[in-house]
Amino acid sequence: MSKENYYKLSFPSRSVNESFARMTIASFCMQFDPTIEQINDIKTAVSEAVTNCVVHAYPDSIGTIYITATIKNGVLKITVKDKGIGIPDISRAMEPMFTTDSGSERAGLGFAVMQAFMDKVKVYSTPGKGTRVVMTKTIEQG
Repeated sequence: MSKENYYKLSFPSRSVNESFARMTIASFCMQFDPTIEQINDIKTAVSEAVTNCVVHAYPDSIGTIYITATIKNGVLKITVKDKGIGIPDISRAMEPMFTTDSGSERAGLGFAVMQAFMDKVKVYSTPGKGTRVVMTKTIEQG
């Protein structure tokens, strides 16, 4: 029997909302009985994706961050989307230590962290229109 569920969320791109997003997605996942390690991995990846939207997508304004989460047949799919400035060179942006936020002490590891904690990470972006990050992870039933 296939278990499937869907969740949709949107909120302003303020850094205070990062913890809201990660805890909401973690709570959504709890119904599928993930391990503590899996929940921590998911929370970390969501935190990084949301932080990227706050810092890079809307550098001079407050925009909206959109998250959808689905679980089907034990596979969690999380999409974090913005309508911000976009990424002109996705390959370069995904390189560890690359950042466009030169005014701070950011390490440029957001995508590398997402890739380390999720099974797959795909990034789609159009300059001037926004970015969509799709992350998947198999949730082994505990």
